[in-house]
Order: sequence, then structure tokens, then C-alpha cells
Amino acid sequence: MQVINLKEKFALFTDYYNPRIVGELNGQLIKAVKVKGDFIWHHHDLEDEMFLVTKGKLTMDFLDKTVDIHPGEFIIVPRGVEHRPRAEEETEMLLIEPVGTLNTGNTVNELTRDKLEKI
Repeated sequence: MQVINLKEKFALFTDYYNPRIVGELNGQLIKAVKVKGDFIWHHHDLEDEMFLVTKGKLTMDFLDKTVDIHPGEFIIVPRGVEHRPRAEEETEMLLIEPVGTLNTGNTVNELTRDKLEKI
């Protein structure tokens, strides 16, 4: 058992849309990620995703609406729901999702990270 300091973890990297594993429990990974700019439209056939914003502001686009998520807030995107994360300014957040969840969901391209670094 150890205390995880998120400020220290986020200080270890500067790139965007490249999640790092900071914890694991009950088949779920806790991933730290920084985002800025637009990501891709995608969905996850089998997994729900939780986005917990710790710094900045995340905008989540859905086909029928757009939602802003601020520090201390989170959103759960149900499996099968098409979405696109984006941020105008650097935003730090935690993702909580099942082991094996690809960051690009049903789309595999140069942004796909299938082997994540544990920090």
C-alpha cells in the first residue's frame, strides 16, 4: 500500500493523449492523462469510461450535445456512446476503465496506445 501523489505523477510527463497507469484495482486501471486540443470521435463496444478532471476543463462532445467537465467533476461515458474529448487549455484528468480498454476505442490509428507505461 502506498499513497499516490497526483501532482508528482502529472509532473513526470508533458505529452497529450498518452495515458499512464497510476493504479489498478478490481480489474480497473487508474490512468493519468494530459489533454489539449481535439481527440478523435470514437466509442467503446464493451467498456464504460470515467473521466475525472483534476486541472483545466474537459469538453466532451457527443452526437447530440456537448458537456463541460471542470476540476473536481467527472463524467461516465457508457459503452457504445460515440464521443470526442477535447480541451482548449492543458487539462489533467484520471481515467478509470477496465484493463484492456484502448484509448481510441473502436478506432485504431497512430493515436492508439495499446501498451501503457506504469508510473
